[in-house]
Amino acid sequence: MVSVKQFQVTFDCAEPERVARFWCEVLGYVVPPPPEGFASWDDVNRALPPERQGAAFACVDPTGVGPRLYFQRVPEGRVVKNRLHLDVRVGTGLVGDERVAALEAECARLTALGAVRVQLLLADDHNESCLAMQDVEGNEFCLD
Repeated sequence: MVSVKQFQVTFDCAEPERVARFWCEVLGYVVPPPPEGFASWDDVNRALPPERQGAAFACVDPTGVGPRLYFQRVPEGRVVKNRLHLDVRVGTGLVGDERVAALEAECARLTALGAVRVQLLLADDHNESCLAMQDVEGNEFCLD
C-alpha cells in the first residue's frame, strides 16, 4: 500500500512576497514564523547575499491541512496559459443563481486585492458555473 505524501505548490513569479501575501488573503493562509535565531523574515532576508534577497517566500495553512505554498523568483515572465491552476472552492454545494452570487461576491473581494476577473463560465449540461480569474501577476485560477 502506498502512503499519501505531503506536497507543496510552487509558483514561479517576479515578486514572491507580493504574490504570497495575495494568496494568504485568498485562502486564509499565514506566513510561518522565521527560522530560529531570526526575529523576522526581513532579518532573514538581510542575512542573504544580495542576489538571493527577496528570491523566495512561503505561506501555510494555519490548520495544517492544506499544502504549503512556495513562491520563487524567476527571471522570465509568464508567456502562455498555465498548465496547472488552482480552483478556489467558494461555491461548493451551491447551484444556479445562488452559486453565481457566491462566485461574484468572492470575485469582488479578490479584485479589491489586485486580482483580475477574466470570464464567468455559466453552468452547462456537465459543469456548474465557475469564474476564471488572474492573480496579481497574471496566473490563472478559478473560483469554483
